[in-house]
This record gives sequence, C-alpha cells and structure tokens, in this order.
Amino acid sequence: MSSTLIVLNLKTYLEGTGEGAVKVAQACKEVADECGIEIGVAPQFCDIYRVASQVDLPVYSQSLDPVGAGSFTGHAFVQSIKDAGAVGTLINHSECRLTLANIDASITTARDAALKTIVCTNNVATSAAAAALGPDYVAVEPPELIGSGIPVSKADPGVVTGSVDAVKRINPAVQVLCGAGISKGEDLAAALELGSVGVLLASGIVKAADPKVALEDLVSKV
Repeated sequence: MSSTLIVLNLKTYLEGTGEGAVKVAQACKEVADECGIEIGVAPQFCDIYRVASQVDLPVYSQSLDPVGAGSFTGHAFVQSIKDAGAVGTLINHSECRLTLANIDASITTARDAALKTIVCTNNVATSAAAAALGPDYVAVEPPELIGSGIPVSKADPGVVTGSVDAVKRINPAVQVLCGAGISKGEDLAAALELGSVGVLLASGIVKAADPKVALEDLVSKV
C-alpha cells in the first residue's frame, strides 16, 4: 500500500447521505484496491456505522466534541464515534471552525481514544500552530478555494510548500495533506510534488456523475 492518503469528505451532500454514503465508499474501496493508495471517507455522524459496517476502508468522523461520558446532550461523543467504526476524525474544518483551545482538546480526546487526527488549517501560520499540537495530519485548505474547482496546488502553491516546511520545523512527525479545489489527477500529482502526502477533497468526487470514474482519474497520475 502506498504512503499516499486520500480522504473524501462527504459533508452533507445528498449524494453522500445514507445509502449514497455507502455507494461512494464502495467506489473508494474499489479504486483503492486497484491502485494501492489508501482512500478513506468522512461521512456524516449518522452514517459512520452504516459505512464502516458495510465497506472495508478507513472511516473518519467529520468532527468530534471534547467531552466525556455524562451530561453532554447533543455532543459528538468520541466513544460513540469509535464504536461506530471510525478510525479517525477531521478537526477544525473551515465549515466547522474551533478555537485553538478546542482544537487542542479535540486532538487530546481523539488521541486518548486511539483515533487518528486530521486538523484543517487555512494558511502557513495556522498550519504551524496546529503542528505544535501534535496531530497526525495537518490539511491545509484556503477556504476561498473550497468547492471552487480551482486547486490550491495551482492557485496558491506557496501555502502548501510553506505549510510543509513550517510543519517539518515544528514537528517532523506530523504529515501534511493538501485540500481545496482538488478533483483531478494532475491536482493530486501536483499536491504530492509540493511535499504533501495526500489530499482532503469533497465535491469534485462526491458530486461527480460517476464517483468511481472521478476517483480513477484522481489517482491516474501517481
């Protein structure tokens, strides 16, 4: 298996909801088996068990709350997320932003439950700050490019190389993913050339007419 990582965020897209989440995950599994690249999915909370129990691939939560067992109505409890079958979680996505203190607490909560952590950032400075907290991955995604179809690797390659350099200086154990506008094979290839170990992406695959075909194109140049 390649060291490259692709994580597909299903967000709340209808195409990635309920049985749709399973279908997208199945496409990810088929392509992962064909190309030898690890592909994971981040479905909605209610779909974590549905996907993890039907498809053998890494499943991530879209977020979690740093709370323990007890009186925490309405929160995303880490033990529930893990028991549902997740192996990791996104933290601080631009559509679900947290304070630095909550990012730190979320990483600690996930780590204590043996869940992998992917902290989303938007520039070099926040990537460096996130690396200091010791997540498994930092995923740099300028929010203005998310869903734009314009890959960050082309629009602002400096934020990727700068984040890779900053993260290595702060904590060499943390790896960097590239996100925002990623959808094609040339985008993934460029992201890897800039020093990242993979990508975090969403609409370009989830909302494609045929997600498997879109995924095959994504991995075609690596």
